[in-house]
Amino acid sequence: METRSLAALTPSERAAVLDRDTGIDEIRADVRTIVDEVREGGDEALREFSRRFDDVDVEALDVTDATERAAERIDPEIRDAIESAAANVRAFHERQVRTDWTDSFDDVELGRQFRPIRRVGAYVPGGSAAYPSTALMTVVPAKVAGVEEVVVVTPPADELNPVTLAAIGIAGADEVYSVGGAQAIAGLAYGTETMPAVEKIVGPGNRWVAAAKAEVRGDVAIDMIAGPTEVLVVADETANPRFVAAELVGQAEHDPHSSVVAVTPDESLAREVVAEVERQAPERDRTDIIEAALANESSGVFVADSMAAATEFAEEYAVEHLVLMTEDDDPLDDIDSAGSVFLGEYSPVAAGDYASGTNHVLPTAGTAKTTGGLSVDSFVRSRTVQRLDDESLDSISDTIVTLAELEGLEAHAESVRTRFE
Repeated sequence: METRSLAALTPSERAAVLDRDTGIDEIRADVRTIVDEVREGGDEALREFSRRFDDVDVEALDVTDATERAAERIDPEIRDAIESAAANVRAFHERQVRTDWTDSFDDVELGRQFRPIRRVGAYVPGGSAAYPSTALMTVVPAKVAGVEEVVVVTPPADELNPVTLAAIGIAGADEVYSVGGAQAIAGLAYGTETMPAVEKIVGPGNRWVAAAKAEVRGDVAIDMIAGPTEVLVVADETANPRFVAAELVGQAEHDPHSSVVAVTPDESLAREVVAEVERQAPERDRTDIIEAALANESSGVFVADSMAAATEFAEEYAVEHLVLMTEDDDPLDDIDSAGSVFLGEYSPVAAGDYASGTNHVLPTAGTAKTTGGLSVDSFVRSRTVQRLDDESLDSISDTIVTLAELEGLEAHAESVRTRFE
């Protein structure tokens, strides 16, 4: 990794930095086949794909009972950490709950009501690995929103990780199934003999999961199509280069396709950050993955001509995780597009990933320009209500009739006139 001038990037080089491909297009045909086979073959197709892709013979797809017992099997300190994180996630999301309202608008009674989705599916990566945080980030907000049935799918293993299962149970899942990958998404979307279909699917996963969500979208709602994780650090001369580097290395360990970027108007800081990254990366357990991510065209340490240029780049990048290590928070005023923001040197992305309470299921690949992360809003739908009496209807009847006739909808106009004949 080396420093590069932001202003000196050619249009194609800048596009390479900004273009973070989710990587799903090249596998869409294969995923479509998997989805179709699960739709037709049900449970047996799920089991066959588990044997083929996970090398696991799954007898019982429904592992809800094992989830309920898992909390008793794990180390008490780990259980306490999961429960503490769950409490923080719950407290933050409880602040997001919408309240029904009704008001009078010139004697017309109008209002808005919020109702939870009835049945939601959550994908929790796992298998032999442990991803308790994702269980909390997907299930807890759904239950806070009032979702009646939250169904979790998690990849199979010869022995499912008890920590993941415990977190799923602590989060409050109602049903849990041992199935992963594109086939799990298909099972949630269309149902099988064992798994009833859901109305919305949420949660992160690899590109096969993302491609499957893209494939079933339209038949079932989804939260988003997320690509590899990403971080952008905006720093000034006051930033600690060791902390900046730690953020880059930390996100790089997720995936070889992760995008990790720092931008600063201070050339000296940029050089120190690169030196720190080169020092820290070999010391981490997942060095090979980190080094692959650091070598991506969308990763790098960039020197901007000014802080204004740095913030302009950050807005254009629309990153999943935005870290501001600046003397004050002023740059944030010029950056609207980011999935989650971390202010100051002691606000690492890991805090939001695990324990602060904010959600870590976030938009990637520039989609923060149009959408936000998973929240209570992801699990509710709204409806409007209205009540008019004869006087309030009469007060707007001319407007209704005029516009209805303008659009050629005479029966609409007549539905108003008939009330006053």
